[in-house]
Amino acid sequence: MDSLIAAAARALAAGDPLGALKRVALRDDAPALALRGIAMAQLGDFVRAKTLLHKAARGFGPRETVARARCVVAEAEIALASRDLGFSAKVLDAARATLEQHGDRANAAHARYLEVRRLLLIGRLDEAERKLAGLDPAPFPPASRAAHELVVAGIAMRRLQAKTADAALVRAGRSARQAGIAALIAEVENATLVLNTPAARLIARGEEQLVRLEDVEALLASKTLVVDACRHAVREAGTRISLAGRPVLFALARALGEAWPSDVSRSTLIARAFRAKFTDESHRVRLRVEIGRLRRKLQTLADVSATKEGFALVPRRAREVAVLARPVEEEHAAVLAFLADGESWSSSALALALGESQRSVQRTLDALAASGKVQSFGRARSRRWITPPVPGFTTTLLLPALLPGD
Repeated sequence: MDSLIAAAARALAAGDPLGALKRVALRDDAPALALRGIAMAQLGDFVRAKTLLHKAARGFGPRETVARARCVVAEAEIALASRDLGFSAKVLDAARATLEQHGDRANAAHARYLEVRRLLLIGRLDEAERKLAGLDPAPFPPASRAAHELVVAGIAMRRLQAKTADAALVRAGRSARQAGIAALIAEVENATLVLNTPAARLIARGEEQLVRLEDVEALLASKTLVVDACRHAVREAGTRISLAGRPVLFALARALGEAWPSDVSRSTLIARAFRAKFTDESHRVRLRVEIGRLRRKLQTLADVSATKEGFALVPRRAREVAVLARPVEEEHAAVLAFLADGESWSSSALALALGESQRSVQRTLDALAASGKVQSFGRARSRRWITPPVPGFTTTLLLPALLPGD
């Protein structure tokens, strides 16, 4: 490795892409192309970065397997940063194996972190934890240790483990400052801000308040009967009854939970559950049927008793009832939650993350664009969607991941 390549590599490791480009901008050999690609990625020009890395990978000889593997890892990182979640996990895994085989443990670990971050984005938390468990960040440089702790914090926040997330972010901040990379320090600060901003609305006894992630964690661990509007379930301590596939039953449960300890009139329940503007005897008959179904579903946690005006929720063991709702409730909340991370997403990446068809996601994006809530740029396969984040709110509870007890 010549002195200019070595100096450019050190500049990139320190988060100085302009310093790296000053040394290799006019060179077209494979190592210089690779470093230029990484520098352009750090500057945010992902299209140019991907082109340079492709060219670099072709330029390395058949014996330079480690260099080509590093290019694959860099391309995977660019794909992740640009929310192109369709990149081949098998190709990345093969590159990681090559790096491990040749003793490049730091870059092999970086490849593993990219795998874990992708799994975290698409909500596959168990698999992400299994892959992360085999990594010990202690031998790696400060930047890698910070990346490790950011992933740990991300998983903990999705699992509503606020203390674990906070401890990981403290360690991440310490490592980021040791690395001296401004972008990494900013990423840790942003994650800390997310942890400390309101994550949900708590509705109890007719009052409403915003709560943080740690408050949600404490609520779900308490003996309060919680009607969880974030995951369409009813919970109490370790017991969880899902109503995700029963929208009418959940609408009734939420209406009863919001009114507790008071009852809810039959006309209000009909309007909430059936969205009917006018009621007749058929609606009242259907309400009795659905209330019966709700009683059977909740029989281990609560009863639904008839009153003179309507119905009331009666917990069997809990002394309190609360409704946990999203901080901002939108018709297309899940799509907006992903877009609110400030990154640009393709419709295919959103479909993969949400577990829905691309056509369905595209219809949602078109509807949001028509109402001015999202914007797009580019065309065809290069089209990306963005939206500014909602000030003062975190989207943790909007993302499709499992909560404790799921």
